[in-house]
Amino acid sequence: MFSKTITFLTFLAIIPLSVHAELKQEIQAKNTVSLNVVVNNLRNSKGIVQFSLYNEAGSIPDEKYKKYFKQLKEVIINNSSSVTFKDLPRGIYAINILHDENKNGKIDKGFFLPIEGIGFSQFSSIKITNRPSFKKASFNLNSNAIKSIHVIYF
Repeated sequence: MFSKTITFLTFLAIIPLSVHAELKQEIQAKNTVSLNVVVNNLRNSKGIVQFSLYNEAGSIPDEKYKKYFKQLKEVIINNSSSVTFKDLPRGIYAINILHDENKNGKIDKGFFLPIEGIGFSQFSSIKITNRPSFKKASFNLNSNAIKSIHVIYF
């Protein structure tokens, strides 16, 4: 009789915990958003596209890709690629794209300039006087969104 009572009480204690966990997941899903990032007009379909997402001031530039918040890599089909970052807290973000033609995960350079395509949110061109930074590339993400990033080849 005692073991049945303990088993029943344990069962009653577990039910609220599982309901609480489900409610917590539901609330979290309502407080998060998705971001679809698209790149078109790549110069070829070689390699992959590396999509790096940043959420902290000072994290861009990040030439060695060590300061990103999340990173996804995707294949290229017909000179285009896209990914979706899911379950993101609402906030301020910036995106960095690398058309990694040789799949080595880094920005290959010629004479100081990248020889592979790069792109940043909020940027259609990059110049010495218009260098990417988190402040310049950032945007507010409060709902599900789609961002198209222009990839620049030097």
